[in-house]
Amino acid sequence: MNVMSSTMRGARRLVLSDPTVLGNLLSSPLSPVWRPAPLFTCSQTREFTFTQVRSQNKDQRVKKVRTKVEKQEVEIHHGMTVASLAQAMNRDTDHIFEALLNTTLDLGSLEPASVLEEEWIKEVVTRSGMKYRWAKLSKSRERPNRDARRRPPADPSLLVPRPPVVTIMGHVDHGKTTLLDSLRKSQIVSTEAGGITQHIGAFLVQLPSGEKITFLDTPGHAAFSSMRARGASVTDIIILVVAADDGVMNQTVESIQHARKSKVPVIVAINKCDRPQADPQRVKQELLAHNVVCEEFGGDIQAIPVSALKGNNLLALAEATVALAEILELKAAPNGPVEGVVIESRTNRGKGPVTTAIVQQGTLKHGTVLVAGKTWAKVRFLFDENGRPVREARPSAAVEVVGWKDLPSAGELLLEVESEQRAKEVVEWRNYEEQRQKMVEEQSTIELKQKQHLEQYRKEREGLDHLSWRQRKSALYRANKSKFTRTSERTQSDELKLPLIIKGDVDGSVEAFLNILDSYDAQEQCQLEVLHFGIGAISENDVNMAEIFSGSIYGFNVEASKAVQQLAAKHGVPLHLHAVIYKLIDELKNELSAKLPPLTSENVLGEATVLATFDITVGKKKVPVAGCRVQKGQLDRRLKFRLVREQDTVWEGSLATLKHHKEDVLTVKVGMECGLSTEGNVEFRPGDIVVCFEDVKMPQPWWAWQARQG
Repeated sequence: MNVMSSTMRGARRLVLSDPTVLGNLLSSPLSPVWRPAPLFTCSQTREFTFTQVRSQNKDQRVKKVRTKVEKQEVEIHHGMTVASLAQAMNRDTDHIFEALLNTTLDLGSLEPASVLEEEWIKEVVTRSGMKYRWAKLSKSRERPNRDARRRPPADPSLLVPRPPVVTIMGHVDHGKTTLLDSLRKSQIVSTEAGGITQHIGAFLVQLPSGEKITFLDTPGHAAFSSMRARGASVTDIIILVVAADDGVMNQTVESIQHARKSKVPVIVAINKCDRPQADPQRVKQELLAHNVVCEEFGGDIQAIPVSALKGNNLLALAEATVALAEILELKAAPNGPVEGVVIESRTNRGKGPVTTAIVQQGTLKHGTVLVAGKTWAKVRFLFDENGRPVREARPSAAVEVVGWKDLPSAGELLLEVESEQRAKEVVEWRNYEEQRQKMVEEQSTIELKQKQHLEQYRKEREGLDHLSWRQRKSALYRANKSKFTRTSERTQSDELKLPLIIKGDVDGSVEAFLNILDSYDAQEQCQLEVLHFGIGAISENDVNMAEIFSGSIYGFNVEASKAVQQLAAKHGVPLHLHAVIYKLIDELKNELSAKLPPLTSENVLGEATVLATFDITVGKKKVPVAGCRVQKGQLDRRLKFRLVREQDTVWEGSLATLKHHKEDVLTVKVGMECGLSTEGNVEFRPGDIVVCFEDVKMPQPWWAWQARQG
């Protein structure tokens, strides 16, 4: 075996070194008949090599075909516009229009800001060789509630009696402030502009017996309805003042409604009983019609006849108030966090923002951090109703608070918090909640507008479905040509507007005036717009704003410097300043009446009866003429005429001629006969009535327009 293996190896080396040896060896006669397969030649080697290359290329081509093509991915969402879709695809807007060619979508109506439906968003992405995926809704982390809340009810064992908070209500000029004036022996009524209360006054009155009562004096004028409602919501007892000589009036009924809504007990003070025409019994009977049943008629409401001017029977009224307070068992916790209600707010030149508040729980002291509405304060000073500084205010006390960052609105709940940082968190949270609510409302409005626009869009195209998009675009342009006028061609709007800037001395006064504006119901004829409202004196910025918007400035109980008045006069800005609310309202009514379209009324000047008819020839034309006798007033050829036949108007227009005894005249008086002809072919008949009238235009009161609409 070893010898054979070595022989084979030697032969292989010999063949590989010289292939001719193998050929000679095979061609010898000693070789057998069998012929082995020939060895590879050079050409065969090249052919084999080319086959391998082709096989490799084929494998590469197969690999390329089988490789998955990565498409561009586009993130889409509902409500995408043409511009936003183009941006998401990294294309221009023309690409979107081209992708939507030969579709049923009306390209003529598309603009970069047009919102595409889901179907067309997918169609554009697919036709562009891309794929889409829906955008994930980002779930914003819910913000923790950082609002301040009222404290839980205190332990009954910690409660102590507190003075009652009593609100004086009633009709204007029924003696409410005079009653308080007599109770606290001061002269507040003499300082009131116009003799009426125009703010909520809060006073602590100590009776001779030692009891204390906090009184709230609310305005009686109709403009201060919201302030009366605010007084009723923070009070324990309501004293309803009714004049014995005047009886139950409008604001009396309104005060009863506020008391009933707030579920506050009522004591009736029948004032002005010292007058000769006083009739307390009639007042009690009138109150029955409003479910106010006095004790005399079997009810549970005390009715005390008093005279605020002379001080008669005031002690009995105070005792009745104290007795009712004892029955109610009014108590509060003097310790713990402070709670209260902002009664009024204003800006003081030396103190800054100042509020009048009623403390309901706790004891208010210097350095206390308070939150009310969307502002906060660190109490710097406390003052009583007489402007004297006090160290603290216990429950039921009325006190002025100084130290606010901004003015809170009247009626806001006043709460104590731990620190200034906590107060800022509360205010930030409340502002956030307000903005969030506003965004929700705006989103609802936007969705409603989009729905209305889509309905209008479909309605306009109902009869144009058979046209091409170019034909539809042309037809819509012709139909709405007036909407596409250039800016230079647009005329000034015919809408009447009265922009207003409202300034007041306190928040409640501004609120009362805004409530008056809310009752305005003639927006279709003259649009009333409040550009700005605030507290404080009239400034140059107010005048400049009013000039820009061609508006007027109304100021209640505020001043305007001489420079501001000169600036307003220079720019023609109406400046209305008054210290009495109803005078300011009258100014507004007059300005609105001047803005509203005038009322047209018909003024009949005369009537005549047709006695006979005949024709006269004028040139080649016959003109019908009526012979008449004037029965009432006079006929004036320059005015309008109407022909009435059996209570039906047959003709209305102007006269061509008016003659008396063949003479042309301008007027014909009662009892005279005349002949008249009209402009136009009118057939007269004996017995017809000819009426002469004129159209008179009068200023339209806005409240009269309200009455017609109501």
